[in-house]
Amino acid sequence: MRQPLRVAKLRDEVVTPGQPWRYLEVVEETGSTNADLLARAEAGGDIDGVVLIAEHQTAGRGRMGRTWSAAPRAAILLSAGVPVGDVPVAHWGWLPLAAGVAVVDAVAAETDVRPGLKWPNDVVLGDRKLAGIFTQVTEPRTAVIVGIGLNVTLSAEEAGDPVAVSLLDAGVAAPDRDRLVSALLSELGRRVIAWRRAGGYDEQLVNDYRAKSTTIGATVSATLPGDRTLVGTAQSIDHEGRLVLDCGTETVALSAADIVHVRPHDGTAR
Repeated sequence: MRQPLRVAKLRDEVVTPGQPWRYLEVVEETGSTNADLLARAEAGGDIDGVVLIAEHQTAGRGRMGRTWSAAPRAAILLSAGVPVGDVPVAHWGWLPLAAGVAVVDAVAAETDVRPGLKWPNDVVLGDRKLAGIFTQVTEPRTAVIVGIGLNVTLSAEEAGDPVAVSLLDAGVAAPDRDRLVSALLSELGRRVIAWRRAGGYDEQLVNDYRAKSTTIGATVSATLPGDRTLVGTAQSIDHEGRLVLDCGTETVALSAADIVHVRPHDGTAR
């Protein structure tokens, strides 16, 4: 099942009119696709619309400074450069959320698996993590790099994370990485175009995110940078993509936090 990606076929499917992607590159191994695109941008390279995929990543980064790696060809590991110069900075927070929605929709389109979204953009099956998203802003601040890691056949043991889950674990007998990459980039491209066209606040994206959220309505514990912890009910997502938390004595809008669901909501979102 861990066959190499068919690069030429993917380019034909992904680099097409109507999509924001103008170049797709696949490398056998790298430390971090996000770091590679950041370095290109800092060196003066144009990364707008560039998609970089690694068959094996040895020093990937996540939120809150975490590092992780994946077994070769066991996951989809990609980064994409998205120009943001025409979008107000206040709405950049919706871009990683849009990427989460794109992953959920791509997985649902290609498999029988129906993931949900744990704020801000962890793609989850129950309390286990199927995919993660990590965004970074280039210098100069003209683009955002959207990094996505989706576990296809990667086991929890290989990931070194007991809460990790793969599509194979979820019952997809022979997950096709080529089809998943094509669907993921198609969905992400569609969301990016709509996000930019809407000036960063796309009502359809907002509604779709809320429908897929496993966090809204749940009682959560939020660990903020600096190790401050808040406990409350996740009420909504605001115009900047922040989680609005009702802590009883105060209502707080969180732009960054580690979220643990203390008690899930009882709605219908997955």
